[in-house]
Amino acid sequence: QVQLVESGGGSVQAGGSLRLSCVASEYTSASKCMGWFRQAPGKEREGVAVIERDGDTTYAESVKGRFTISKDHASNTLYLQMNSLKPEDTAMYYCAWTKYTYCLGRYFLTSKDEDCYWGQGTQVTVSS
Repeated sequence: QVQLVESGGGSVQAGGSLRLSCVASEYTSASKCMGWFRQAPGKEREGVAVIERDGDTTYAESVKGRFTISKDHASNTLYLQMNSLKPEDTAMYYCAWTKYTYCLGRYFLTSKDEDCYWGQGTQVTVSS
């Protein structure tokens, strides 16, 4: 069982930046895919960004060019740098770690509850 703990959420004005962190209880170098999802009130969960074991990244169209996913194996931490934030980015953001031994980023972004280990979430609120 992989434990994931997110932090870094908060309230910012549109155009601002935040960096989310996710500390894992296992070596991040062992993960086939790690990524970020978000869920706004009344909406379905959305895959935001994923980083594969070899470092390849995939982003949702809505965040391309604004968000950057990265990982630091020394600290077993996954990051999401979010720039040029918009009110529509407001959501609870969740860190996820695939349970599978094989992973492709574009499929990871459509993961269901049973496909991943999940963190408890961190709230991001962007005001206009």
